[in-house]
Amino acid sequence: MNAGKIRVLLADDHQQMLDYVRELLTANGCDVIGVANDGQAALDAALQLHPDVVVLDISMPVLSGIQAAKRLRELDPNAKIVFLTVDRDDDFCRAALETGVLGYVLKPRLGSDLVPAVKQANLGLRFVSPGCE
Repeated sequence: MNAGKIRVLLADDHQQMLDYVRELLTANGCDVIGVANDGQAALDAALQLHPDVVVLDISMPVLSGIQAAKRLRELDPNAKIVFLTVDRDDDFCRAALETGVLGYVLKPRLGSDLVPAVKQANLGLRFVSPGCE
């Protein structure tokens, strides 16, 4: 077992992004326990795998990341979720954070912000990329 590693579920509809994020998190002490390509698959995987943190792209097919996060938090109020997005609009950011997620990371800042966001979320603390709140 990977004692001490944060167990992460990744969801993004772009395979290259999934591969990059998986490498980044794995290189920084996380254990990526599953991946999903749409919001419904992410919701199903989260309920089955019980990750420590779920990293969700906001723009995905079937269910958006926001819809998946809302449903997951209804079914598991303790779910720790970090959004990963290109959208830096203040209103959109606020609406996303109102779903109860703990992180909002802009994809252009992924290299510097995602690992701290996942670590903060695992502790129950909020992390928002600069320029977004």
